[in-house]
Amino acid sequence: MDNSILADLTFDPARGALLYNDVRYLLIRPETLIAFQKAAEEKLGAGADELLYAGGFTGGSLSANKYREVFKLTDAQSVEFMAKMGTEIGWGKLTVAKFDAANRELVLVVENSPFAAAYGKSERGVCHLVRGVFAGLASGIFSRAVEAREEECLAMGNPCCKILIRCH
Repeated sequence: MDNSILADLTFDPARGALLYNDVRYLLIRPETLIAFQKAAEEKLGAGADELLYAGGFTGGSLSANKYREVFKLTDAQSVEFMAKMGTEIGWGKLTVAKFDAANRELVLVVENSPFAAAYGKSERGVCHLVRGVFAGLASGIFSRAVEAREEECLAMGNPCCKILIRCH
């Protein structure tokens, strides 16, 4: 199978749980998350972006730590693993365009983002969950707080999404 995540995914029927290396995951339509995102935007304006970012940050931090431990990954391998995993769980085609540990910089390109596609047209980036996941990963690797910006987004009319993560 070309998808290592699906090949190693298990189902625990007693708990109704999908597991990958004993970490629970769930399948959810991107439209479900985008409906939440748009409802939050109606109530909170642009501040709603940080809700999905914060959730992604937590998930990215936890996953990065778990898989570094399980697979004994280096920092660079962790970044590549998380990008490959993101691709294999359907978050679009994620490519690490740049990882510079010395200068504490990570650039991620996302082609065919399901979040941007489900969102539709926007004046600003909408892939807050992906941005948060990779910020959580980078923050752990760099051992510092990071800033994560979506410089390009499919929802803004760009051909792909581009996320830049740097230390403050």
